[in-house]
Amino acid sequence: MFVLELTYTGPLDRVDELLPEHVAWLDTHYASGVFIASGRKNPRDGGVILAVGDDRARIEAITATDPFVTGGLCAYRVTEFLATRTAPGLSAYRQSLPAPGQ
Repeated sequence: MFVLELTYTGPLDRVDELLPEHVAWLDTHYASGVFIASGRKNPRDGGVILAVGDDRARIEAITATDPFVTGGLCAYRVTEFLATRTAPGLSAYRQSLPAPGQ
């Protein structure tokens, strides 16, 4: 599981111009099952995406294609974690800790 935190590096008026392209990009990755939640930060200086996957390099490659990134408007911070506890509705995403010594 990954937390993708994006921080705007450009002006909000440009962010708003690219927002429809960003939303289409989000839709693509929701449809593929990689993204499970997303939204704006408050205050509005970026956003957060929860993503699932086993390959950090793949997740980083996906973030590199965000229109906000290709448009020079944001930077991503990718944090990987093991979701060992979830709400019942997210039980399909629950993970196990690795065996000792791994």
